Amino acid sequence: MPSTVLDRAIDKRARVWAQMQEIQARAESAGADGLTAEERAAWDAAEADLTAASEDIERLERAARLDTVSRAGVVVTTGPAAEDRRETPQDEETAYREAFMAFTRYGASELTAEQRALMTANRQQIRAQATSPGSAGGYTIPTETLNKITETMKAFGGILGAANVMPTASGAPINWPTNDDTANVGAILAENSQVTEQDVEFGQKELGAYTYTSKMVRISLQLLQDSAFPLDSWLPTKLGERIGRAVAAHLATGTGTNQPTGLFTAATTGVTGAEGQADSVTYEDLVDLQHSVDIAYRNGGQYVMADQTLKAVRKLVDGMSRPLWEPSLQAGVPSTLLGFPVLIDNGVSAMAAEAKSIGFGDVNAAYVVRQVAGGQMMRLAERYADFLQVGFLGFARFDAVLDDGAAFRVYANAES
Repeated sequence: MPSTVLDRAIDKRARVWAQMQEIQARAESAGADGLTAEERAAWDAAEADLTAASEDIERLERAARLDTVSRAGVVVTTGPAAEDRRETPQDEETAYREAFMAFTRYGASELTAEQRALMTANRQQIRAQATSPGSAGGYTIPTETLNKITETMKAFGGILGAANVMPTASGAPINWPTNDDTANVGAILAENSQVTEQDVEFGQKELGAYTYTSKMVRISLQLLQDSAFPLDSWLPTKLGERIGRAVAAHLATGTGTNQPTGLFTAATTGVTGAEGQADSVTYEDLVDLQHSVDIAYRNGGQYVMADQTLKAVRKLVDGMSRPLWEPSLQAGVPSTLLGFPVLIDNGVSAMAAEAKSIGFGDVNAAYVVRQVAGGQMMRLAERYADFLQVGFLGFARFDAVLDDGAAFRVYANAES
């Protein structure tokens, strides 16, 4: 089978990584205190190539994910309330999608009476918070388009793709129970003995629905009128990228005040760097971080960090000078750190004084994200008419809380 661009990029990364290991092995065998000037220059050049190859692989894998849209976990709504929803027949779903794309490309004036009725039935008011109505309204985004936006957001924020996403039909506040039962164990029961009690202690957190917008995306009338322009794929991808960047930052480090509570904000610190590690981490720290998470969660564990942190971690070796980071040699298989996959999310803080820069654990068990189904879009034809442009606004609603705190721990850099 012919090799793909992704296969060749992975092969290149493997070759460059092997060269870097050879440079390190030569320096170790020579008993030197460090690299020679020549070895350092070769190492820096190889590291630049490795970084470039890794970035190419990330781009290509992201593109592959966006080409394969998963409908799993996405709840579709054709109205504002769950009790008003009915099972949508395939022909009605298709008709609405066609009406939505006709509205997007040509505006409401060009719709048929049937298409206008479909659009009106799927019009919703925008609510900034679950209980505060806004004056603007938008049309519910069709299933396939919404899926494309959702998948794009997952590609731009790794935590969203790994968390436990709970879709809901409306954005009304809901109470979410939380529990950490890892300290409780069962017991052997003697014959004719009464079973002892051990209560399960539940916490409770409220999940709201913060409205995220793509801001304005402007498209020229010429492009909209050009049937060759792939509007049905370009627009949802662009809206998803913008919303995805905003959501990703909050799912990582959101304060919980007027925005979701970030995973790293709420997670317990498992390891704190020693003095002098304000912008670094050691092999021992990573091992301790792994073992700060209960073994019940380590089987599904993964590291979570920003790309700049991974760049520093890639240089770490164990006590026998073996690299901790192992680059993947196969498409679709993640690179590993101490045997665990690494999830890159640039919403996570880079290493700095007192920063929570590295996380480890089972993200799906630790973190729940509430996503209100039925994202909305508005079309503004008059505002940019003198530019011969049409503006589009996308909206999606999210909130998130830490669910099981025992499932995830973070590494915090030292104060100085």
